[in-house]
Amino acid sequence: MNTNIPESLILIAGKDAYPLLLAESARMQGVKHIFAVAFKGETRREIERVADEVRWLHVGALVPFLATLKESGATQAVMAGQITPSNIFNVRLDKQAMELLKAIKVRNAHTVFGALIEKIEELGITLCPASRFMEAHMPEPGLLSRRAPTEQEQADIELGLQLVKGTSEFEIGQTVVIKEGIIIAVEAFEGTDHTIRRAGKVGGTGSVVVKVPKSGHDMRFDIPVVGTKTFKVLKRAKVSCLAVQARKSILLEKKKLIALADAMDMAFVAVEQNRETIG
Repeated sequence: MNTNIPESLILIAGKDAYPLLLAESARMQGVKHIFAVAFKGETRREIERVADEVRWLHVGALVPFLATLKESGATQAVMAGQITPSNIFNVRLDKQAMELLKAIKVRNAHTVFGALIEKIEELGITLCPASRFMEAHMPEPGLLSRRAPTEQEQADIELGLQLVKGTSEFEIGQTVVIKEGIIIAVEAFEGTDHTIRRAGKVGGTGSVVVKVPKSGHDMRFDIPVVGTKTFKVLKRAKVSCLAVQARKSILLEKKKLIALADAMDMAFVAVEQNRETIG
C-alpha cells in the first residue's frame, strides 16, 4: 500500500472502468477529496458518483485543462484511462495545444504526454505513476489460469518479450501477437484491441498475445491495462495465450478475467519482472 497518502487528489480520467476503480481504491486508502477532470465523449458519467468534484472538458482544450488543474488546489495528480487514439487527429485543438504539438518533431505517447506533464508540473503539481492506489489490481508473477502455456506458446511469449524490448525506441509494441514463431502484429498508435483484431484476421486460431511495458516506459501516463472488453476481443480473435507483466500491469476485475480465460481454455500468465520466462 502507498505511504504519504494525499488529502486531495486530482484524477485525470479517461475511458472505461479504470478511473472509477482508481477513485474507489484511493478513497479506501485514505484520500479525502477527489477532484476529477473528465472529458466529454470519453469519461464515463459514473465518475460523478465516485469523485467529490468533476470538471467536464473537451479533449484538446489545453488552456481550460491547465486552469482547471490549478483551480483544484491539489498538488498531486494521477492519469487513469485512455483517450481514444484517433482523437489526436479529429478533435479541435486550442491555440496552446496546437503550439505544444507543433514543438514536438516526433509525435508519440511518450513525447506528447511528456510535454503535457511538463506543463502540469509547472503548476506545482506532481504527476504520480498511473499505478498509484492500484496495487491490489497488479498480478504477482506466475500462472493465473487453469491451463499453463504449451511449449510452443511459451516460446512465443519469449519471442514477444524480445520483440517489445527491440522496438521500444520507436514507441511501438506494448502489445505484440505471435503464432508459432511468426510475428503477426505489433501495436502502433491504434491500441491493443485493434491490434488483436488485426492479428485474428491474419493468424486465425491459436495466437499468443504479449502485453507488457516497453523499455523506459513512463509509468506516469500509461500502464498496460487489461479488462473484460479486451477479453471479448481475445475470444473473437481465438487467441490461445495471453501474457502480461507482473507488478507492471493492471487487471480490471481480476477474478472475472481468470474465469473468462478458463472458460476459453486460454493460458493466462504474469511474466516475472525483468525476465523473459514466466514465474
